[in-house]
Amino acid sequence: QVQLVESGGGLVQAGGSLRLSCAASGRTFSRYAMGWFRQAPGKEREFVAAISSWSGGATSYADSAKGRFTISRDNAKNTVYLQMNSLKPEDTAVYYCAADANGRPSRGPDYDYWGQGTQVTVSS
Repeated sequence: QVQLVESGGGLVQAGGSLRLSCAASGRTFSRYAMGWFRQAPGKEREFVAAISSWSGGATSYADSAKGRFTISRDNAKNTVYLQMNSLKPEDTAVYYCAADANGRPSRGPDYDYWGQGTQVTVSS
């Protein structure tokens, strides 16, 4: 059983940066792959980035995130991060973190646990 709480969202100007954090409860955090998804108003939820459970952290990124966003994790702190640089207005969305018990960085919606989301707004 895992509970996830996102933080770090807010209002930022285009070209700026934000770092999102997702704190997880439980003693088995290191077994879970972690992912970030986002949902803009009127649009479907979409994959952003994911990281594997094992040491070394194999990662996967959406094309829109490559070169700008970086996912990382600190298993000692039960926390996953999403560093977002060069933000654009089209990045505006509610960002959700998710945990997957299979330990692989899935790009799909088949995650076991989801956070409540944190709002990111990028102004032009």
